[in-house]
Amino acid sequence: MRRRLALVVAALGVTAAPALAQDPQTGAEESAAIRAVVQGFKAALAAGDSTAALEYLHPDLVVYEGGHAESLAEYRAGHLAADMEFAAAVESRMLEQGLVFRPDMALWVSESESKGEFRGRAIDSHGTETIVLIPTEDAGWKILHVHWSSR
Repeated sequence: MRRRLALVVAALGVTAAPALAQDPQTGAEESAAIRAVVQGFKAALAAGDSTAALEYLHPDLVVYEGGHAESLAEYRAGHLAADMEFAAAVESRMLEQGLVFRPDMALWVSESESKGEFRGRAIDSHGTETIVLIPTEDAGWKILHVHWSSR
C-alpha cells in the first residue's frame, strides 16, 4: 500500500518532503494544521455536524463521489447528509495515509477499510481518498477538492 501511495505522489510530480526544507519547524506546523483540517472534517461528518463539516470546505469545493462531480452547494444539498450518516454507521480503519505539503497546496491521500451496515446493507469495502487543500488569507487551510472511491 505504501508503494501505491508513493506512486500517486510521484505521478503528481510533487515531492513528499516538506517544501520549506530550510525551516523544518514551519513545515511541521503547516503539516499539523493541514492534518487538523482533514481530521476535523472527518470528525464533523462522524458526529453528524454539518455546520462544522462545512466550515472546513472552500467555497470553490468540488467533490467527486459516486461517479458525480458536485460543487459546494450541490454537496451541501446532496451527499453531505448521506456521508454523515455513513460515517456514523460504519466503522472505518485507516490502512495508509500520506501528506504532500507545498506552501500553495497540500495533498492528503489515504486508503481505508470500512465494515458495518448502512441502510440495511452489509458494508465490507476498501476505499481511497484524495483531499486537496489550499491556504486562504483569512481562514487557514480549506478543502478545495475531495475524491472518494471504494470497491
